[in-house]
Amino acid sequence: MTSVATPDAHGPAAHTPRPIDIALLASVFVVAACGLLYELAAGALASYLLGDSVLQFSTIIGTYLFAMGVGSWLSRYFERQLPAHFLRIELMVALIGGALPAALFVAHAYTPGAFRFLLYGMVLLVGTLVGLEIPLVMRIMKRNVALKDLVSQVLTFDYLGALAVSLAFPLLLVPHLGLIRTGLLFGLLNALVAVWALWLFRWELRRFGAHAFACAAVIALLAAGLWGAEHITRFAEDRFYQDHIVYTGASQYQRIVVTNGKLGHRLYLNGNLQFAEHDEYRYHEALVHPAMAAHGAPKRVAVLGGGDGMAVREILKYPSVESVTLVELDPAMTKLFTDNPTLAKLNQHALSDPRVHIVNTDAFQWLQQDVGFFDVMVVDFPDPTNFAIGKLYTNSFYALLEKHLAASGYAVIQTTSPLVARQSFWTVVNTIESVGLTATPYHAHVPSFGEWGYVLASHRPWRLPERLPPGMRFLSLPSLPLLFDFPLDMARLPTEVNRLSNQVLVTTYEREWGAH
Repeated sequence: MTSVATPDAHGPAAHTPRPIDIALLASVFVVAACGLLYELAAGALASYLLGDSVLQFSTIIGTYLFAMGVGSWLSRYFERQLPAHFLRIELMVALIGGALPAALFVAHAYTPGAFRFLLYGMVLLVGTLVGLEIPLVMRIMKRNVALKDLVSQVLTFDYLGALAVSLAFPLLLVPHLGLIRTGLLFGLLNALVAVWALWLFRWELRRFGAHAFACAAVIALLAAGLWGAEHITRFAEDRFYQDHIVYTGASQYQRIVVTNGKLGHRLYLNGNLQFAEHDEYRYHEALVHPAMAAHGAPKRVAVLGGGDGMAVREILKYPSVESVTLVELDPAMTKLFTDNPTLAKLNQHALSDPRVHIVNTDAFQWLQQDVGFFDVMVVDFPDPTNFAIGKLYTNSFYALLEKHLAASGYAVIQTTSPLVARQSFWTVVNTIESVGLTATPYHAHVPSFGEWGYVLASHRPWRLPERLPPGMRFLSLPSLPLLFDFPLDMARLPTEVNRLSNQVLVTTYEREWGAH
């Protein structure tokens, strides 16, 4: 049995922490880090696979905190053999929490209909178990530590563990290990805490051999999962993407997947198709040339988004261009499409052109700086699937865009489908007009996406260009006016202005695309 300190006249004698208490405080640090990591992993996976990161993180965090409260309440029913209960709970958290990203990833690929049920079920289960951990540790330490010291010490280490993992998760763990490996690694940390408890309380545990075997089994399972993490990822992604995967990577911003099949390469960001090789020329010619050709002789050009370099490729077809500034948030994207020979070939090595300057930063923040004026600005962001992207479609963003657009310049914004998301499309048009710019909407058919929309924004009315660069595969001067004709089912609707304070576009977009 562990010795118990004898209280003196001033309270418990253990104001100076004993080695066993220091060991338990170290365990609190690890337990807190692991608990928060499982919460972050569930939120990140949900935002990757379901979209709308603000909604997903909010509901995951709320569910997780509720479950922790349930676990804390249930801890009152654990009265005897507290070290044994703590050890068992650590092993369960290690196994279930560590396997959470892998299980959800595979479930989404094979049983997408059950994904939400499994997601929130696992979050509830892990949260409940995590909620049991700290109360049990505090009750174990209460034997030797005064209450005021106990609470301050445990909560200090708990918060420090949470801080450490909240910084490491986006900056180190996900970019270098990926979600599946990260989950399994922290599952192993939980299991090692159980081993530590096995050693600390070896004289109190009634069935030491059974506990030791359980620890070894859980560690073996998690280690096997860690060793086969790449196979698990491929197993799930091969099912999800169907075509052969030629590249996968996870940055601190997104998961990048490139596939190759009968119709060529496809790029997916967080599971959403960004381009398909066999028809991307339609999208990018329609995006770039109505603005570039109408200007006549653009010299300074900015591309916001478009880290794959396809829009830059089209821009460089104009001999007048002296500089192209590509503002892409994710350096992993620009590096991939610069250094990978196969993918760089798709953009004709545009990102290596000496006229191109790559800036890896947030476009909203970049426009707040003194970056000068541009003759053409190409805005090629992903669709507004969440509020983080939705801010780049607000009147605040377009007001910044207007400040850096030359008096004779044109900006062009990719603007989702005017057929599938008709109200979303015209919301963007209305928002651009609200900052004093002239909006000229148009559309093009891209087989991989369907009918797709764009908006030209300028200080002066747009005019049809007199010539296009040679080598066009889709656009021609005779067919260009057809892009600006909207049939009745895509005609303008009355809409609200999309503001930072309301972000109506994200809700509208989710409703319209969710109905198809």
